Amino acid sequence: MAHNDFTGNLLDWYAEHGRNLPWRGTDDPYRIWISEIILQQTRVAQGYDYFLRFVKRFPDVGTLAAASEDEVLNEWQGLGYYSRARNLHAAARQIVEMGGFPGDYESIRSLKGVGDYTAAAIASLAFGLPRAVVDGNVYRVLSRYFGIDTPIDTTEGRKLFTALAQEMLAESCPADYNQAIMDFGALQCTPKSPQCRLCPLAESCLALKAGTVEQLPVKQHRTKQRDRYFTYVYVRYQGQTLLQRRGAGDIWQGLYQTPMYETPQALTSAEVAERTGDSGRLVLLRSGVLHQLSHQRLHADFYLLECITQPPFAGLWIKETERGSYAVPRIVEELMKEVQL
Repeated sequence: MAHNDFTGNLLDWYAEHGRNLPWRGTDDPYRIWISEIILQQTRVAQGYDYFLRFVKRFPDVGTLAAASEDEVLNEWQGLGYYSRARNLHAAARQIVEMGGFPGDYESIRSLKGVGDYTAAAIASLAFGLPRAVVDGNVYRVLSRYFGIDTPIDTTEGRKLFTALAQEMLAESCPADYNQAIMDFGALQCTPKSPQCRLCPLAESCLALKAGTVEQLPVKQHRTKQRDRYFTYVYVRYQGQTLLQRRGAGDIWQGLYQTPMYETPQALTSAEVAERTGDSGRLVLLRSGVLHQLSHQRLHADFYLLECITQPPFAGLWIKETERGSYAVPRIVEELMKEVQL
């Protein structure tokens, strides 16, 4: 199968099997940009509803730029990787300063939080520019079809696949092609148990011929996991609770949380009681909760401290009924669910 047959078959497959998503069928760069940022670290199934809520709350770049960071983070809550939301907010203000959404690749690439992939997606989908996207789906499809075992997480691999993706691009319809190869990787050429028997590219797929489908693409470096131990204490005092804002330089920057202790290993109830003092009744709600991030495993215990005197904690006191107005990490949201109002 020649290269143009690869592209043609991919487009034929997409015409029949492409997903109907709310950010497709539009050339609005704002909506395309929002969808791409959401989908950077989020599956389509999860991101679908978040996208609809986000663009309803912030229907255009001006509305997003004018919002406060707290408003943006609160709307983003549950999606994780909150630097995406902060970058989105900063980029919206850049776009307003530019006088509107930029229409060339380099200017799009200069926006905060926009990398090569996202810039190519916006450039092709919104402006019809012949820029090929390269994401996990593209790496997988190309590495399998062409039987390439060069590691994708090396400089050599990134250059090779970027050039190959651009070579395969249908320049007459870059938006359709980019969406086709991404959908193909997501639905057909999946990471595990791909549907090779029903694949329109099976006849010329080199990995299928060599029996190496499950081994491709190759990654050279394995990410090391780090274990962290958090003890959260929900403080209740006269219908109020206490929130503390997380600082820069760590996960969940700018989000709120209940008072929390991070220790080399899990604290015992006696150790937690010693740290919280004699300000009230301490109750263990849940222990050993595991929360998996991309590079970290968080082990969390949840406590409720019902205070009879003003507790010695610094932070923001709010009415308990207003706690939903503050953006918190998902693990803290789980704690909140354990505490009845």
